[in-house]
Amino acid sequence: MKKEFAVIGLGRFGGSIVRELIELGADVMAIDISHSRVDEYAQIATQAVVADTTDESVLKSLGIRNFEHVVVAIGENIQASILTTLMLKEIGVPKITVKAQNDSHEKVLRKIGADQVVHPERDMAMRIANNMVSNNILDYLELSEEYSIAEIKANEKIAGFTLIDLDIRAKFGVNIVAIKRSNQILVSPQAIEKIRLDDILIIIGSDEDIHKFEKKALH
Repeated sequence: MKKEFAVIGLGRFGGSIVRELIELGADVMAIDISHSRVDEYAQIATQAVVADTTDESVLKSLGIRNFEHVVVAIGENIQASILTTLMLKEIGVPKITVKAQNDSHEKVLRKIGADQVVHPERDMAMRIANNMVSNNILDYLELSEEYSIAEIKANEKIAGFTLIDLDIRAKFGVNIVAIKRSNQILVSPQAIEKIRLDDILIIIGSDEDIHKFEKKALH
């Protein structure tokens, strides 16, 4: 069976989510209060509906509780975002992901039961900034306020050494969870695995430890 999603709010972020989910073969109901935005996605989404999602009776009439995952991507209207999330929670939607405008918005969303809160602009800014300050960090994704996962390119300073030689976990507090090498990915590499020049190390750890590893081991 296809997975079924609903996306509420068809701005840049919500619209992109709809397109990607459809591309991945999911069924998607696209919802917005704007007729023009719904018209734009009528030929893209499985179903596109004009609706005010701050009205619980409207949400129920859409059969929203039948969707396994609902994304609330409402843009500037923080009140509508919070009310919609609250209604979805009360109706019993299994998983709710919400776009937050700022940290205060996120705190409220978490208090009322949002399962996942995303800051697309802030997260992208963090990834770009980390890429700009380091030649070795290729990608950077925040997992929580303190922990992240990063893709770091191996250079000549660590190439030729095994993971046990480098003892990265003990020295820097980070874990190498996978190695990208040419067209293959080594998941949970063994301690005797020898790092090659230009391997991409996928590491997880605190932000502080990731930057300590990048500066001390690779420079």
